[in-house]
Amino acid sequence: MSKPMVAAIAALVVLGLGLIWFALRGTPEETAPATPSQPVAAAPTPPAQQETPPTPTVPLPPLGQSDARVRELVGPLSAIPELQKWLASTEDLVRRFATAVGNISEGESPRAALSFMAPPGPFQVVEREGRAFIAPESFARYDTVARVLTSLDTRVSARTYQTLKPLIDEAYREISRPGQRFDQTLANAIQRMLDTPVPESELEVVDTPGVNYAYVAPELERLSAAQKHLLRMGPANARAIQEKLRELRGALALPGASR
Repeated sequence: MSKPMVAAIAALVVLGLGLIWFALRGTPEETAPATPSQPVAAAPTPPAQQETPPTPTVPLPPLGQSDARVRELVGPLSAIPELQKWLASTEDLVRRFATAVGNISEGESPRAALSFMAPPGPFQVVEREGRAFIAPESFARYDTVARVLTSLDTRVSARTYQTLKPLIDEAYREISRPGQRFDQTLANAIQRMLDTPVPESELEVVDTPGVNYAYVAPELERLSAAQKHLLRMGPANARAIQEKLRELRGALALPGASR
């Protein structure tokens, strides 16, 4: 793998878990409030204790014809134009999402499924006294990715995930072993990202023979490929995305990780 591609994969890792997942959500107007069957005599439940309204049944297109509907729903969801660019530049979004989550749950790179989201510019290091550290400019390439991901609504995303789950499950059955459930795989993938240690200090790397950079710290170099890519997004971006993943895990009530 070339040095420029090493860092490019970092954005793909978390976007595979979060951005496409969010992109598949419906707009708030499409989620109608539940209508009570009889007058409500009791005092209203305080907002903090209200449960998420049940997700209405929404007709879904066949899996192989779902891209147009996905793009239609995604367009207005973020003011950041990169969202529309990413969606317009590829096809088979639901299958790519299922594949990317499966890759990450195994610690592998989702590069093949999400190559259209690679950030601009090359991977860069800064050298001081004979040591190399990942340059701030490399981290900055992922700022837009983090902003798009963290700007989207967690509650509505979780509700619409349930609406679209038949399509996601269908796509996952095409690539998974018999008996595997997507909810469990998603829980495992999120846990892998949350288990990634994000150091406070600079990330020191070494130019190894060939075309790769390696982390100098043994505990970081031992991480899975997916976790290493998350670190390449930079500490601030990685922590923001981990926090969003914690919110989503809670909103979706996923099973415990089984890794």
